[in-house]
Amino acid sequence: MVPELAAGAATELDALRAACDNAVQRMVGSGPDLVVAVGPDVGGSGVREFPADAYGSFAAYGVDSGDLPPYPSQQPLPLSLAVGAWLLRRCAWDGQQLFVALGTDVDPDTCLGMGKQLAQRADRVAVLVLGDGSARRSEKAPGYVDARAVPYDSEIRRALELGDVCALAELDPELSAELLVRGRTAWQVLAGAAEGLDVNATLLAQESPYGVAYFVASWVVS
Repeated sequence: MVPELAAGAATELDALRAACDNAVQRMVGSGPDLVVAVGPDVGGSGVREFPADAYGSFAAYGVDSGDLPPYPSQQPLPLSLAVGAWLLRRCAWDGQQLFVALGTDVDPDTCLGMGKQLAQRADRVAVLVLGDGSARRSEKAPGYVDARAVPYDSEIRRALELGDVCALAELDPELSAELLVRGRTAWQVLAGAAEGLDVNATLLAQESPYGVAYFVASWVVS
């Protein structure tokens, strides 16, 4: 996603990157009072909130991004949220923001409750959801191939395309973990935030480079 990290392979994700920019531009263009970026905390546990000036960096991957605010006194953001901060910078967002990371151990009820809570943080809250689908779609995937991966990802696509809050809320944590799905907790936060609302959903992209599923969608709720 971040060209500087992909080196020669950066062009392979040009369309996906453009779809992400489109989604974030739609979001910030709606005039939210607060943007909450929500993403997985791989290797972490529980729920962690980070302030607006949290330190986003890709230095651990060999790149000094330069375009993220360097606040070394702050605890660095997990990778998913560093990407979220990078996307917000690309779209020139300079308003209020909050970062929330969830470990893969966080149960669905906690995720849904967090979504409801975050939706009340301001009059107009926008949620930037970071996470990917199964990393077991092919023999070249990080987790090798699993026959359940494609059907799982197909259901995620359907839920994101149709704004199906219930489908996201009912995702199975155990199956998600077995399929190396990193987006489950963040999607369930989204489900909590959108519960009981009318969702106008648009699927902007779905790709599976490197045997990993990526989705880009835009939801507007009322």
